[in-house]
Formats: sequence, structure tokens, C-alpha cells
Amino acid sequence: MSWRVVIVTRILPVALGFHAVLRAAGHEPVGLLTVRDSANRYGPEFTLDTLLRGLPPELDIVVPARRSGIAPLLASLRPDLVVCTGFPWKIPADALAVPTLGWLNGHPSLLPRHRGPVPVAWAIRNGDEEVGVTVHRMDAELDTGPIFAQVSMPIGEYTVPDDFYARMGPVLMGAMGEALERLAAGDEGIAQTEGGEYESFLPEDEAWIDLARPAVEMHRRVWAWRFTIPRSELRGALLDLDGETVRVLASSLTEVEGARRIECADAPLWLVDVEPAQAGEATASAMSS
Repeated sequence: MSWRVVIVTRILPVALGFHAVLRAAGHEPVGLLTVRDSANRYGPEFTLDTLLRGLPPELDIVVPARRSGIAPLLASLRPDLVVCTGFPWKIPADALAVPTLGWLNGHPSLLPRHRGPVPVAWAIRNGDEEVGVTVHRMDAELDTGPIFAQVSMPIGEYTVPDDFYARMGPVLMGAMGEALERLAAGDEGIAQTEGGEYESFLPEDEAWIDLARPAVEMHRRVWAWRFTIPRSELRGALLDLDGETVRVLASSLTEVEGARRIECADAPLWLVDVEPAQAGEATASAMSS
């Protein structure tokens, strides 16, 4: 049986990947629901204009101005199913009820671990050795619905978000394909186990590198801040260095040629890539010292 499916995302590679997976499974992608540009939420490469220009021409596009507009706009596309990843709003109950088969969401963690908006950042911060993708049915709560597919992958060594998510992309698409097969077979998914935690954005008091802490912890802090979404102008990982506040973009626990060495509580840390902090962040540092 072929389903009418709406894709919900703000990320072009996700939209194109889901479109291909749906077509391969014999379903009809009929539209995309997205939102306008959101400050600090997605990088400059993920603008609404870039998204719309890159989509297949047969998709109808709906862009609600507020959460209350999701359900009526979605209903106009008459979907049997919605597939979602990379969407910044919590979906209201009336919108969840529109498609007869519900919503499938691809979440970049091994649920029930790391529920919330920046799961990869928390996995890095906590020193997890692996992360993954979970495709689950969306329900009234955040990231709590029954699981249809789950695939793990190693976090690996330090890498920038573009490279990391490029590696995760095929994992997400494979998991979504598996979930569609299980849904078509009448599977209702597997209830999540107890013990999961909801984690919001990284706390702002962890935006600073603390040289009184272990080097590995500060290395993870540097890395994790590359994968979070700042709630304000304050973005880590920040460090006062030679009278200037800088943002550390990359660090290493082993010596790197040309990198600046600093001493943490137990071991050195090498600053591989830094940039000047914004004026407001430098002021905040001065006030806190």
C-alpha cells in the first residue's frame, strides 16, 4: 500500500534523504512542512531559502507562522503519515492526530538516553563512546514514544558538526527505512524502557573552560559546544587568554604542531583552533572575574 507522506524538517539533506527513502519504499512524498529562519537555531547553510530552492519541485510547501497553524496546514496535504527530523517546535496534539498513521521522528540519540534538543552535545559532554539514531512514534511528550528502529554508531574522535552529521546521515536514512517497513507490517513499536532523562541546552555556566578541571573534561566541553544551540549570545567554549577572551573551536589531548598548550588540573590541553569572542561575552568574563 502506498501512503501519502509529509516531510517535516528545516534541514535540506534530511528532506532529500527522506524523499529518497520514501520513494524507495513505494510511498508518495506529497509535501514539506517547515518554519522560517530561527536565530541561533541552525547554521547559515540551513536558511529557508536554501531549503526551498533545493527541494524536489513536486512537493507542496507549507510554513506555519505559529504552532496552532500546524494542524490545519498539515490537514490540507491529506497525509497518511508524517516523517520528521530537525524541527524546532513541539508538535501540538491536534497536529499529531492529523495523519492516520501518526508521526515518525528520527532522534539523534539512543533513546531513552539524551532526550531533548541537543542530544549529541550531551553525549559528547558525558563521555559516551557511542551515539545513534532512534526512529520513534511522536506522542504528547518529547522523545518518549514507542521505538520502531534504533541504530548505534561510535562517536569517534573530535570532528566538526558538518562531518559528523554527514556520517550520521546514512544511519538515519537506514533507520527510517526500517521503521517504514515495520509500520507497514502492522508493528506498533516497542515501548521505551524506564530511566531516560530529558536534557535541555548546555548550561551557560559550562560555556567557560575551567583550568581547575581535568583536561579530558575540558576537551569534551570544547567539542560539545560545537554541537549545541545557544540560547543567547553566549556561546562556548570560552577562555581568557593573554588578556583576551577567545572561543576555543577545537582542542586536543595530545600535542598538535602549532597549537597553544595550556595546563589543566591534571594534564595539558592543546588549543587547535580559536577565534575572538563576541564583545558581550568578553564583558561577561570581566564581570565574573
